[in-house]
Amino acid sequence: MADRYIEVALAKRGVRATARLLDDKAPVTCAAVWDALPLSGEVYHAKYARNEIYALFPPFAPEEPPLENPTITPIPGDLCYFTFAGTELGTASHGYDTPPPSGTVVDLALFYERNNLLVNGDVGWVPGIVWGEVVDGLPALAEACNDLWRTGAQGETLSFRRHPSDAG
Repeated sequence: MADRYIEVALAKRGVRATARLLDDKAPVTCAAVWDALPLSGEVYHAKYARNEIYALFPPFAPEEPPLENPTITPIPGDLCYFTFAGTELGTASHGYDTPPPSGTVVDLALFYERNNLLVNGDVGWVPGIVWGEVVDGLPALAEACNDLWRTGAQGETLSFRRHPSDAG
């Protein structure tokens, strides 16, 4: 299979990066995400994992992917997939204005800097599926993510779409 690419973007900040899907390491997850594209949602900056931004989506896969290519220590440029019950994210400590729905929630995340550890004080280890890696544009995206951390995420969206050169 030829490599497939997507565009990851922060719309308000006008920043885009290119990521390669890791079809060889996470084929079920890559297929689920690819088939659901484009996806766009309100962006959040992580509180626990450190250098992470993410958006929450209703489930879009026919079946939730198995824990393939898992990590608890994502590196810069990793795209990770998480599945949570909405109640897992509904505590006040997460800081959502509106609690996520009580059903299943899919979290698509981008890690933009080093020294991340996927542990949550409420539940312990939170392994994610690494399904993609940013291959172009990470420095500018990381700068925008850091700005998001410092100045706020209000009104910003995180989007994933098939790369224009791979839109077929």
